[in-house]
Amino acid sequence: MAGRPSPRRKRISDQEIEKIRGFNPYALLPWILLALSPLLGVLHGHYPRPVAAMFGLGLFALLYAGTVVSAFSARTRDGRLPVALALVMVPVTGALAGSLPSGLALYPLLAIACAVVVPARGGPLVLLGVPGLAALTAYMRGQDGSVLTAAWSSLLPGAIVFVMLKLFSVVTQLKETREELARAAVAEERLRFSRDLHDLLGHSMSVIALKAEVVRRVAPTDLDAALAQAADIEQVSRKALAEIREAVTGYRETGLSEELHRARSLLAAARIEPVVRESGPPLPGQAESLLAWVVREGVTNVVRHGAGARQCEIDLDRGSDPVRLSISNDGPACPATAGDGNGLRGLAERVTAAGGTLTAEPSEAGFRLLATLPAQR
Repeated sequence: MAGRPSPRRKRISDQEIEKIRGFNPYALLPWILLALSPLLGVLHGHYPRPVAAMFGLGLFALLYAGTVVSAFSARTRDGRLPVALALVMVPVTGALAGSLPSGLALYPLLAIACAVVVPARGGPLVLLGVPGLAALTAYMRGQDGSVLTAAWSSLLPGAIVFVMLKLFSVVTQLKETREELARAAVAEERLRFSRDLHDLLGHSMSVIALKAEVVRRVAPTDLDAALAQAADIEQVSRKALAEIREAVTGYRETGLSEELHRARSLLAAARIEPVVRESGPPLPGQAESLLAWVVREGVTNVVRHGAGARQCEIDLDRGSDPVRLSISNDGPACPATAGDGNGLRGLAERVTAAGGTLTAEPSEAGFRLLATLPAQR
């Protein structure tokens, strides 16, 4: 699309952000060269007291350098020293600018010093206060034609430094936010992986345990049936191993049709009659995958905890909005089936994140697990 940046452009922007290391305070120190203008005027004999003028300019330079360095030093930036130095600079600048030739050139330096020490909401002090003092000094010196020039020359450096520092602050906060989001994403991925691994191992181990019990029960009387069940155990074990490998390498997309077929096989092996009803067109891949997890977890809980259940009904209505998937059995409810198990809790979190609902409640015949998902998501 025309208005959307390409993924490559996004990666380049991220790299550019990472290259920004922070503001270098020493880049502001060369601005002290602005004080050469009144210094040259004093050296050329345009001021009657050169020693006092040079002392004042030296003090001004020390205050300026001290303010800039202390404002960025880790030991002093959160203390009162930078603000105190900047406050002392105000009367010193006023006295020098009001008496020295070309002294108005000192106000841009005062604006820069104020810009590095004012808090986040102190922009008006830099944008209005210092230029106002510069304009007032020019007016009091009788330089009416220099009032606007003095104000503008003081406004521009202070505003540039203030905006630059704000931008660097935003970049720093952006980096911190991205690091926090990365940590949260890692934690979420670990939680997702633990849920998926629980679902995979829980279902597969249930099938293996159930079929092993069948082998033990029928082996004395029907060797062929026992061998068939043993072959199923081998097949389930191999598939479980493959599923675990898939889960390790990436998110496992479970097919709903495949899961319904496996549900029939598992229920039949547990001597529970499966009744599966489907209607409606296919759903998007993510919705199908999520519903497949619901079928897997719901049928696994029926086999594990639905003691005495003789029938399990799976009703899937893809044509409604929201899409409805119901898994009900005629066995008694138990805490894990009622929603206290880790599997159903993790599944409920995933369904809720997709905008749906997952409820487990008693029904007329026994117990029912009902999942709903928006058809448009």
